[in-house]
Amino acid sequence: MHRLTKLLLTTSLVAFAGLSAYAEKVLRLDEVAVGELDPAKASDYADTILMFNVYDTLVIPRQGGPGLVPHLAASWEGEGTSYTFKMRDDVQFQSGNPLRAEDVVFSFERMQTIAQGLSFLFVSVDSVEVVDGNSVKFTLAEPYAPFISSLVRLPIVDKKLVMENLGEGDGEMGDWGQAFLSSNGAGTGAYIVTSHNPQEETVMVKNPNYFLGIGEDAPDTVRLRYGLEAATVRTLMAQGEHDITSQWLPPEVMRALVEDGNQFLTEGGTGAFYFKLNTQKPPLDDVNCRMALANAFDYESVLKLIAITDEVSSGTGSTGAIPVGMFGSNPAGNEQQRDLDAASQNLADCAYDPNEFEIEITWIAEVPLEERLALLFQANLSEIGIKSTITKVPWALFSSSVNDPVNTPHVSQIFVTAVTGDPDTLLYGMYHSTKAGSWQSPEHLNDAEVDRLLDLGRTGASDEAREEAYSALNDRLLAIAPSIYGFDRQSVFVARPNINIPALTDPDYAFGLDTMGFAFRLMAIE
Repeated sequence: MHRLTKLLLTTSLVAFAGLSAYAEKVLRLDEVAVGELDPAKASDYADTILMFNVYDTLVIPRQGGPGLVPHLAASWEGEGTSYTFKMRDDVQFQSGNPLRAEDVVFSFERMQTIAQGLSFLFVSVDSVEVVDGNSVKFTLAEPYAPFISSLVRLPIVDKKLVMENLGEGDGEMGDWGQAFLSSNGAGTGAYIVTSHNPQEETVMVKNPNYFLGIGEDAPDTVRLRYGLEAATVRTLMAQGEHDITSQWLPPEVMRALVEDGNQFLTEGGTGAFYFKLNTQKPPLDDVNCRMALANAFDYESVLKLIAITDEVSSGTGSTGAIPVGMFGSNPAGNEQQRDLDAASQNLADCAYDPNEFEIEITWIAEVPLEERLALLFQANLSEIGIKSTITKVPWALFSSSVNDPVNTPHVSQIFVTAVTGDPDTLLYGMYHSTKAGSWQSPEHLNDAEVDRLLDLGRTGASDEAREEAYSALNDRLLAIAPSIYGFDRQSVFVARPNINIPALTDPDYAFGLDTMGFAFRLMAIE
C-alpha cells in the first residue's frame, strides 16, 4: 500500500469519525465527458476543472484583476529567453512527498515526451534545469511573449510517486506513468481523487495538508459527473441531488431552474463559438464558397438563441476572429452582420456548382444548444440555394476523427477558449498549419500569412508589436474565412441557492481564465 492510499484511508476514517459532529458537505456538478485526469493530456473544460483542483502550477491568474501571481513558486525573475523560479518550501504532494524543483523539471519533460494536450504551449522551451538548490530555470530557444502565462497550464506532478508507478513502454521511463495517472492523481492540489471513471464520474475529497488551507465551508467531497442529459439534470436539481449544472443546458431549462429558486453563475469568456469550415474538403477548399457561408450566417438570430433572460446570455456579438478585449480584436460596436447579397456573389464566384454539392453540418451530442444553431445555419444556407444535412456526433467520436481532412465534416461546431487567457493559446492551436487536425483545428488550415502572423504574435517584443500582429491576423482570417465567428462566449451555469462562489458571482473575485472559478477550495456550501 503506497502512501497516497494510506492518506486516503486515514482521511476517510477521520471523516467517518466526525460525521456525528457535522454533516458532510457534498458538491455535485456535471460536465461533458470525457474527464481526462492525466495532466499531460488534459485540454478541454472538464479536464481543466480536474487540473485546477488536483494539481497546482508555478503561477496562477490574479484573482479580481489582471496579471499573474506566484503559486507553487515563491517568486520568479527573468525576461527574454531565461526565467528562474524559486520554489516554496512548505508544499507537500498528496502522497506526502515534498515539492522540489526536480518535480517541475520532470513534469515538463513528461509533458513534452507524451506530446499531447497542451504541450504545444512549450515548444519554445529549450531546457529546464534545477539550479541553486530548490530553484528551477527555464531557457527558451527564442523569446516567447506569453511564456509566463503558459505556465498556468503546466501542472506539477509528483516525480517520486510516478516513478514508483511506471508502466510498460519503450525506454527507461516506460509509459511515463500514463496508465497510473489515467486514474490516479499525483499533485499538490486542494482535492484528492478517490475514484475516477472518465465517462461517468470523478470523486474527490479535501486534501487535509493543502499548503494554502481550505475553508471549513468548502465541499468535503466533490462528485464531478459526466454526460448527464438535460432532463436528468433538471430532475436531480428539483430533488436536491445536484448542485451546479454544466454550461451546455438549453436556455429554457436554465430559465426554469432559476424560476424554481436556483441562481445563475457566470464566468467571463476568453473564447468564442465557432462554425469550423473544413478548408481541405470541396467545396469549402474554395475561399469564395467559405465566404458565401460566412455572409449568409444570421449573426443577429444566433444571439437571440443563446439569450437566457433579458439580462443573462451565453455570449455577445462577434466582431471578428478574435474576441473583444484581446490583442488584435475589433472593438464592441463592430459586430458582424449578415449580407445575403454578398453571399450570393461569393457563391457565384465559387468554382463549385451549389446544385452539385451538399454541406454536412455536425453538432456535439452532449451540447443540445448546438442542434438549434445547426438548424439555424441550415435555414440560412437554404436561402442562398445550398443544400445541407445535420449530423449528431458524440464528443469522443468527433475529437478522434478530425485528424484526417477526409473524415472531418464540412462544418463543425466548437467552443474554443484561450487556455491561458492569452490570444496565442486561442489562435495558434486553431490556425497554425502545424496544428491542423486536432479538435480545435478541424479547419485543417494551411496559410503561410496566417502562420507568419501567429509567429509574430508569439515573439513580439512589446504589447504594441503583438497588438499589430494580431490585428493583421484578425483581418486575414476574416478575409479567408476558415471559420464563421458565431459569438464571443460567456459561460452560464445554474446553482442551488446554498452554493456560494464569489469567483462566479462577483467581478472583484473573478479570475481572468476560464474554469479557475471552479476552484472548489474557494467555494462554500451554506
